[in-house]
Amino acid sequence: MIVKILGAVDIASAIAFLMLVFGMHPYLQFTLFCAGLLLLKGMFVFAGDILSVIDVISSIFLILSIFLTLPSALLWAPAFILLAKGFVSFL
Repeated sequence: MIVKILGAVDIASAIAFLMLVFGMHPYLQFTLFCAGLLLLKGMFVFAGDILSVIDVISSIFLILSIFLTLPSALLWAPAFILLAKGFVSFL
């Protein structure tokens, strides 16, 4: 059950990234919520797993996207990785 909840966090964060890619600015609260949960999840499972490092880096990119306009390559990559992680957790 907890794996599905964490997968839902990944999918919500991927949606936030995809909204940024396509020029739709997500609500600030939604962006901070996704970034905070990704950071918490990444630090919670930070036992040297590469997937938790991806969560932390994605969280940093989401926080930076509030203040800066990031290149689309920095938005596409985490979006697809988080989307894949989210879908796998539901299988």
